[in-house]
Amino acid sequence: MSMPTPSGLAVSTGEQAQRRLSTAVLLVLASLAALGTLSTNIILPSFPAMGADLGMSSREMGLTLSYFFVAFAIGQLVVGPLSDRWGRKKLVIGGLLVFAAGSALCAYANDLTTLLTGRVVQALSVCAASVLSRAIARDLFEGEALARTLALIMVAMAAAPGFSPLLGSASDSLLGWRATFGIVGGLGIIAAFAYASRIGETHALERRQSVSATAILGQYVALLNDARFARPALAVSLIVGALYAFFGAAPAVLMVGMGLSSFELGLLFAGTVIVVFASGLMAPKLAQRWGAARVTTGGILLALLGGTAVYLVQSQHNLVLFTLALTLFLAGMGIVNPLGTALTLQPFGQQAGAASALLGFLQMSCAALGTWLTSALPLAATATLGLTLATFSLLALFAFSFARGTDRLA
Repeated sequence: MSMPTPSGLAVSTGEQAQRRLSTAVLLVLASLAALGTLSTNIILPSFPAMGADLGMSSREMGLTLSYFFVAFAIGQLVVGPLSDRWGRKKLVIGGLLVFAAGSALCAYANDLTTLLTGRVVQALSVCAASVLSRAIARDLFEGEALARTLALIMVAMAAAPGFSPLLGSASDSLLGWRATFGIVGGLGIIAAFAYASRIGETHALERRQSVSATAILGQYVALLNDARFARPALAVSLIVGALYAFFGAAPAVLMVGMGLSSFELGLLFAGTVIVVFASGLMAPKLAQRWGAARVTTGGILLALLGGTAVYLVQSQHNLVLFTLALTLFLAGMGIVNPLGTALTLQPFGQQAGAASALLGFLQMSCAALGTWLTSALPLAATATLGLTLATFSLLALFAFSFARGTDRLA
């Protein structure tokens, strides 16, 4: 069976050469997807030092996250349709170079305004790599191959926030908080070079569509009115939003409530990656046997069970019970994320950029809502987290139960 291949890559008919090619492409796509989420959490360990150096309050430090999330969400709505018209390559490479410049601006910031400006530049530019990694996957693969590719991409996006606090802590301790921004900027340049050399343009000229503000709005309205997109997209976004709610609530739950140190918190975050990675890689195999829709439903139920368990054990203040309950949620999230994303994008090959952009916007919007709820509800931190996880998972189940479409990715 033939498979579309990236421009600039030699195609070998040998099975071993094909595996090498696929591995290289998958790793580059995973790197593009992970860079945006890496940039959100990596600065968390540096908040005390940044606040002291720049004379910023804890509320002002929180703005560096909220500004990033808002700009990242909005930027995706523009980048996706533009890539459907002009191709992926210019936007990915240009975005990564601008991201490096925005990181440099943050590194040299001496006041809040400059820092927030740099964060907005970071978000608006790196969102191109994140959203277009999914569109590029849709350009190159279909069916089961698309599910496997998206599984790795989604695992990378979920793993980056888990590992980034450890990386940020090490960078802050050894080199200072300004070097942390330099590191992520350098990673952006490396990712741009890897993409240009290993993948290149994947959106063929004959598949490109004209773009205007009216056309973009029409595309988004059409997608939201299409149950094949809206229902699985909403389900996946709610589960992702619940994950970010955990990241936002974790310091209060685990450090204040259970006495973990910042390093121990980083280790627990890193441990979440193992669960997400294992379930994410297992998801396509399960879908091949039982169908993507059935397995996705099972993953949502598992996440709901985990969220409910977090709420039920909250009064115990027991780290072991909390970790076991959280593991159930993470395992379900790891299944839902790649399969739900594949089901969302599969019917929209001609609009992969717009569909991926709108999906990204919905995910970041749910993430913003989830993190806000964990700090706004007048309950204990663990109870608030469990209630948020369970409620978002229940809403995801309700949305996905009405999804229409094929049960298999083929």
